[in-house]
Amino acid sequence: MAIALVTVATGARAQRITLPLWPNGTPEPSTVSGPERDASKATDRPIAGRPVLRLTDISRPSLAVYQPNSAKDTGAAVVVFPGGGYRILALDLEGTEVCEWLNSIGMTCVLVKYRVPFDGHYPEKVEDLEDAQQAMRLTRAHAAEWHIDPERVGALGFSAGGHLVVILGNHADFKREGAPETPESKLDARPNFVLVIYPGYLSDAPDLTKIGPAIGPSANTPPTFLLQAEDDPVHEENSLLYFQALKELKVPAELHIYAQGGHGYGLRPTELPVTHWPVLAETWLHTIHVLGAPRAH
Repeated sequence: MAIALVTVATGARAQRITLPLWPNGTPEPSTVSGPERDASKATDRPIAGRPVLRLTDISRPSLAVYQPNSAKDTGAAVVVFPGGGYRILALDLEGTEVCEWLNSIGMTCVLVKYRVPFDGHYPEKVEDLEDAQQAMRLTRAHAAEWHIDPERVGALGFSAGGHLVVILGNHADFKREGAPETPESKLDARPNFVLVIYPGYLSDAPDLTKIGPAIGPSANTPPTFLLQAEDDPVHEENSLLYFQALKELKVPAELHIYAQGGHGYGLRPTELPVTHWPVLAETWLHTIHVLGAPRAH
């Protein structure tokens, strides 16, 4: 398996590792014609005064590993899934910028470029879940090489990516009939914790009074951090309903709802309090004992 190393900053461990999710080809034939491209338009709304990279036509999913400086490394890792309605991936806003933050708090970031676009999502389509499972398994397969504790590997997703990490946490053992075996197939794909930021698709839309039947939380759902704004056009009921379902199952969960913020702000700071959510998330990671003192190497 080919692995590329690219220097991205100074420091003994400052490198980015990239590798394909499916080196022998994706489980399903690609429906994408043409190369990956930025689908951004001049009319797109900037976020915090800056444009957003909107990548689409991804037929060869991959992951990129961003490692913290060895002096800060805690051994914990987060597999990150950008959002984009399963049509595009906001690869900088909800991807590379997230990796910078995670590295700053001593966590390895595994950024997933999963297949898009496609109509629908799990359970009607399974490409999203298959890519998420494979990303988690590859991370654990390379845990020793990447200085990661395989028992402290979480998942973080935004918008559609938030839906995807919820599905991953609840259906980590899903296997499509006839799916090919890979060297990683026997590894656990369940995240140890999940951060869900302004998720979509969790309610049984258009009914905003119950979660969707395919969401499937259980007592084995990982500890979960949820955050959304009340004025989010995607509806804060997605977070509210899922939190209540987890509470009833006695799954450790933390919920933050803000009055304002809309949708799709990533980590870019604005005048609104919701954009300080990374501080809350870091505190939560300490409370669930994922973060602690940096490990010695």
